[in-house]
Amino acid sequence: MQTHKELDVWKRSLDLVDAVYDATARLPKTEQYNIISQMTRAAVSIPSNIAEGCGRRSDRELIQFLNIARGSVAELETQIIICIRRKWLGDEEMRSTMNLVEAVGKMLSKLVASIKRREQVSLLTIND
Repeated sequence: MQTHKELDVWKRSLDLVDAVYDATARLPKTEQYNIISQMTRAAVSIPSNIAEGCGRRSDRELIQFLNIARGSVAELETQIIICIRRKWLGDEEMRSTMNLVEAVGKMLSKLVASIKRREQVSLLTIND
């Protein structure tokens, strides 16, 4: 297994963290302890959980942490939708951030599926 720093999904999730920090810097200051805090925590949680899962050294635990990261992706997506509905940020900025959210979510799903396939192949090899 490669380290988390070599994973494209980890690198892409760091891009997402940057985009979220940039976007939340323009939200109303009255939201500092509300949605801004929620969004930045959810965004930071994604690469953090990918890294923690990779550090656990078992596929089962890795999948668990990747699923936690996917939960944070869904949380962040909801918070971006709230910002769009409140008209706090421009459509273009939100669209590019949402594209990153969707890309990271898909990458996480593909990685989980890949690990599960690898586990199945290992089980088949053992049983032969």
